[in-house]
Amino acid sequence: MSETSLRSRAVEALTEEEASAELAALAAEIAHHDEAYHRQDAPEITDAAYDALVRRNRAIEARFPDLIREDSPSRKVGAETAEGFAKLRHGVPMLSLDNAFGDSDFLEFTASVRRFLRLGVEEPLAFVGEPKIDGLSINLLYEDGVFIRGATRGDGMEGEDVSRNLLTLPESELPRRLQGLAPARIEIRGEVFMEKADFLAYRAQQAQAAAEREERRRRGEKLGPAIVVPVNPRNAAAGSLRQLDPAITAQRPLKLFAYAMGEASAAPAETHAGWLDQLRAWGFRVNPASETLEGEEAALAFQKRMAEGRAALPYDIDGVVYKLDRLDWQRRLGFVGRAPRWAIAWKFPAEQAETVLLDIEIQVGRTGALTPRAVMQPVGVGGVMVTHASLHNEDEIARKDVRIGDTVVLQRAGDVIPQIVSVVLEKRPPGAVPFVFPDRCPACGSHAIRPNGEVVKRCTGGLICPAQTVERLIHFARRNAMDIEGLGEENIQALHDAGLVKTPAEIFRIKDHAATIRGWEGWGGKDAKRLTNLLAAIEARRRVPLERFIFALGIRRIGEANAKLLARHYHSFAEWRAKMVAATTIGSEAREELGSIQGIGPAIATELAEFFAEARNRAALDDLAREVTPEDAVVAAAADSPFAGKVIVFTGSLEAMSRDEAEAQAERLGAKVTKSVSKKTDFVVVGADAGSKAKKAAELGLRVLTETEWREMAGLA
Repeated sequence: MSETSLRSRAVEALTEEEASAELAALAAEIAHHDEAYHRQDAPEITDAAYDALVRRNRAIEARFPDLIREDSPSRKVGAETAEGFAKLRHGVPMLSLDNAFGDSDFLEFTASVRRFLRLGVEEPLAFVGEPKIDGLSINLLYEDGVFIRGATRGDGMEGEDVSRNLLTLPESELPRRLQGLAPARIEIRGEVFMEKADFLAYRAQQAQAAAEREERRRRGEKLGPAIVVPVNPRNAAAGSLRQLDPAITAQRPLKLFAYAMGEASAAPAETHAGWLDQLRAWGFRVNPASETLEGEEAALAFQKRMAEGRAALPYDIDGVVYKLDRLDWQRRLGFVGRAPRWAIAWKFPAEQAETVLLDIEIQVGRTGALTPRAVMQPVGVGGVMVTHASLHNEDEIARKDVRIGDTVVLQRAGDVIPQIVSVVLEKRPPGAVPFVFPDRCPACGSHAIRPNGEVVKRCTGGLICPAQTVERLIHFARRNAMDIEGLGEENIQALHDAGLVKTPAEIFRIKDHAATIRGWEGWGGKDAKRLTNLLAAIEARRRVPLERFIFALGIRRIGEANAKLLARHYHSFAEWRAKMVAATTIGSEAREELGSIQGIGPAIATELAEFFAEARNRAALDDLAREVTPEDAVVAAAADSPFAGKVIVFTGSLEAMSRDEAEAQAERLGAKVTKSVSKKTDFVVVGADAGSKAKKAAELGLRVLTETEWREMAGLA
């Protein structure tokens, strides 16, 4: 198609081929922004812009369900754990929330709840509305009523152990012992934050200290550690809780509101409102602005009140959160990807400002994607000074007609660097010319091509492109992949530049070059422990879960959630590798099986097949497997579940629950849910109006269950 961005077209107008191409481009773009936000602490777009990409992705997936990918942002949670802290695994994952930006988004959320639970419009829905505080989420573990430890959200599965820092909070903020009866074990979630007045005083103190340090520097005096002046209350709270020295944290005016429950040996309430009452009884502070809301109209009114009164609140909020009040309904709804189906965050509008575009840089990602980044004259937006913004892709630059020297309107929402919304044409300087997107990679000089139907140009250099090589190695070692402590971007770059590490397997052979590395500045003598620690961290990762191993490979479109699906389906590395090689043959049974996995689909199956069709990829993978042992995936169901490890297909209309709920329940019991019937299928559950799948099951002699039989076997009857 023409240079006009696919993204400017209505989803309803896309062909399946165009939809597949745009989903691939969205996956790459969203992955880039996840990397910038979570790993580099340098987000390039606003919350609103990021969420717009996610919404576009979901809209396309809703129209083309066979193209659904598991590496979309709806499948990802939080950030990675920081260096210097031990990791703690949450008993129950700390989920992120889907977002709403207006009445229609919220009402679509409530409609989806009704559809899932099969509720009529006349049946009331009660919510609890809470201000969405802009702070740092934490998870507190209590055993027999006594505080044991606390961790940040991290990547949703595990976070940083900040127990010592949390213990600097006063008893009024963090009870050391719960008052009254408590479950034997319970996780309590909350938000650590800094009130506006405390932040302003703290910021002024830090600014004064920084000015005094600069004066000492000018006088040539000895300096202590650098002083960070926080830009907003959230940064101040997060930075305070992540101090390696608890004595520093103790000096910061931190507060805590409790609001949610994680793992619990016994349920302390039947409603979310009742749970908040229990938190108060145990001694926690709960946000006094939280309200129980009967029905959608009351919820809409709550958002309006919070938006109008946010400036008067003593703390910053960036929206409101709605949670379904009934906990039994919450459990039925469960979650999809990274987000619960029973809660949503309604975000406030973004802030805007004007500045001058000084330059457009081209960055190369680990998949070879060329991403333009705007370099701007520094400007304050919402209390933060910003200098960069993402321009997304070639079409976005052309659509907005962004030129170097232009005055542009920036938009910022949340703690991120803004996006360019528009150009102020009346301020365009004479002689400004349209930006010409490069046709060669700035990192290696190889041709940059734009595949038919895609919006992203990619470097063709592949393995010879240093930008891709280093980025792939960084991805491999990152915390939610192989998680090699101390092997960050700087060290990988140094090892790569020295010619010691060019493939993932060579990371595990660094010890062979120990003598050479000790000769480098900062690695030998008194710094020798740096290398010792790095080698120990590498050795500790010679056994990793299969899902981490698959994700670490950096295969395009294979995000964390997709890697989990593959690991759960194939269980072992040997089976996964064998089936992937077999799937390189179009029309093979292995290819059909791969494409039928719930959440994978044919587009991702093609990506995996292309990866394994390349001999150099198989050789690199086998070389890595000689150094690392991927551990077999463990089915999370009870050992006596009749569906553990079984392949199950649902077809037709179910009566007692929606098909989505049935599939989610089957997965909780350890089943592999697929969309197509084959001789590998163990069970086919048929509802009303079952069609070709039921017929094929009969032809293959498979075990067919009615909905009643399925519910009885699943213990749901």
